Amino acid sequence: MKLAIMQPYFLPYIGYFQLIQSADIFILYDNIQYTKKGWINRNRLLRNGKDFTFSLPLKKQSDYLDIRDRRIADSFNRQKLLNQIKGAYSMAPYFNQTFSLVEGIINHNEENLFEFLYYSIKKICSVLEVSTEITKSSSVDIDHSLKKQSKIFSFCNAVGAKTYINAIGGQSLYSSDDFNERGIALKFLSPKLNSYSQFTPPFIAGLSIVDILMFNSRELIKETMLREYELI
Repeated sequence: MKLAIMQPYFLPYIGYFQLIQSADIFILYDNIQYTKKGWINRNRLLRNGKDFTFSLPLKKQSDYLDIRDRRIADSFNRQKLLNQIKGAYSMAPYFNQTFSLVEGIINHNEENLFEFLYYSIKKICSVLEVSTEITKSSSVDIDHSLKKQSKIFSFCNAVGAKTYINAIGGQSLYSSDDFNERGIALKFLSPKLNSYSQFTPPFIAGLSIVDILMFNSRELIKETMLREYELI
């Protein structure tokens, strides 16, 4: 049994979905503190040959609230964001089917930040036929006051995982020896962000999954691009 755990991100890049696809169970953190200036409620798209950041505006609340307690701002103009995406990608080869997907996600009638992101991640996984079981962290029976490695060990024990897969950026956070002592293999997923045809060079890597869906067939993404990574 392979386990991966991550915060929810807004329309994340393909490496996020590679991480989900690489595991048998994917735990999505809902009961940890929201972090500012990360990717939880923002991402990047392509516009006029450059990357630009788009975001979900949030209600003004305490910075110490968990992700599941944050709310999307009443001022969120869903149509404005959709118009920006349409303006950026209307000439892309897979615009019609991708915009229909994005439109359904953006217009999802949900004000809770976590539930909105949870819906969007599961929707994209469904389209890409990623069958990994996705569950909320708060639903797993562990001591949620635990921190760092101790918490990961508890999650692994709770779901019977013998392999834990982490995003490559977390290499400095964990000790392979500590995992081995507990009979758990520690792996890190390193995505290969290979180039594909955008409108014009130069290629801009690491954009939202929306960019990949606009320029590539779903079959190519499912059969090739979701598997372009290394476990180290």
